[in-house]
Amino acid sequence: MVARTRFDADPCPVARSVNAIGDWWSLLIVRDAFDGSRRFGEFQRSLGIAKNILTARLRALEEAGVLRNVPAPDGGSHREYVLTDKGRALFPVIVALRQWGEEQCFAPGEDHSRLLDRRTGRPLRPLRIRAADGRPVGPEETVVEKVGETEAPGETGGAR
Repeated sequence: MVARTRFDADPCPVARSVNAIGDWWSLLIVRDAFDGSRRFGEFQRSLGIAKNILTARLRALEEAGVLRNVPAPDGGSHREYVLTDKGRALFPVIVALRQWGEEQCFAPGEDHSRLLDRRTGRPLRPLRIRAADGRPVGPEETVVEKVGETEAPGETGGAR
């Protein structure tokens, strides 16, 4: 098996994010945690994932500070996985992937799930990227600025 490339020291925030949660099993585990899964067996049933792979992904999400393994609230002997604040901060990422998938990955009329506002029962508004002044922006209206000791403030870098 080929060793996975690590991006622990990469200066790109996208690379570091992918390092923490970038494989499909990890993202689906996080999705399921948002949907209420807490126990190992719940994740395994939902995903149909092998125990050894699930164990490795749960451990990696714990090490990344996305999930925390805690005693069961009913005092039972089993343990549960809960999202940390860092994990809960992934909610917009999961919503963005869901909304992109709804728009780009299904044929018109094809069955799929959708995320609803629990209070109103209505779908969420599509996420949109906005500038500090509130106007919508696209990729052509942004530039990446490298931040660090080796570059002067305001100096821009490449496409990372």
